[in-house]
Amino acid sequence: MKILVTGAAGYIGRHVVEKLLNMGHDVIAVDLNSNGIDSRAEYSNTNIFSGDKEIFHVLGEPDICVHLAWKDGFVHNSTSHMNNLSSHYRFLCDLIDGGCKRIAVMGTMHEVGFWEGAIDENTPCNPLSQYGIAKNALRQSLLLYAKDKGTNIYWLRAYYILGDDLKNHSIFTKILQAAQEGKQEFPFTTGQSKYDFIEVDELAEQIAKVSTQDKYSGIINVCSGNPISLADRVEQFIKERNLNIKLSYGEFPDRPYDSKIVYGDNSIIREIMGR
Repeated sequence: MKILVTGAAGYIGRHVVEKLLNMGHDVIAVDLNSNGIDSRAEYSNTNIFSGDKEIFHVLGEPDICVHLAWKDGFVHNSTSHMNNLSSHYRFLCDLIDGGCKRIAVMGTMHEVGFWEGAIDENTPCNPLSQYGIAKNALRQSLLLYAKDKGTNIYWLRAYYILGDDLKNHSIFTKILQAAQEGKQEFPFTTGQSKYDFIEVDELAEQIAKVSTQDKYSGIINVCSGNPISLADRVEQFIKERNLNIKLSYGEFPDRPYDSKIVYGDNSIIREIMGR
């Protein structure tokens, strides 16, 4: 199939483009620059937020759009989330109106807000950050708009992502940078909260597989389904990379909107992945 990937040069996008190409699909990779995008893809720097009603035709009438583009994804209370929300909505609605029959959009566990336990497609949402509020609003609006349009919407709800760590802004990035600077201790929280961690390469494979199937649509968790304490996962990360740095526990308080245990129900993604 012909698949449009927005945010194709981003932290997740580059990996998704590669996975789709390896599956044999034709990929139109859209971003502000082509840095790190697989050369097998057709690159485009088309402004997807121009408001062009013919954007579906301009971008080659793709069979599927995987919409990963999003500014400040690691800065949860950036003003850009709500400022750019209408542009994302307009772009996706224009794709639907143009004739795109499958649209996969990157979601986030932060739509849910404070929650303890497993999150599934029926978990109520009460987002507590600007990022979560914007993503939640986009999901609600898009699913409502597409309801009678004959377009399948795949809402890809992601959790805690690592891997390719110098290209994001996570705790893992900060630890790598501190180790490279020669620091021997890293100030840390208690680390006792348990989260659903997934390597970006595995996440990209899940996104590629979900976006190209038609059995399931709506909210689909792209996740491991396995809660691990932050302390255990970071200690594992330090050991795997042979970093000469130790965690200094209790230096920072836990964030008020993080629960003690939260993870994705992976029953649907396991079936899609054949596991």
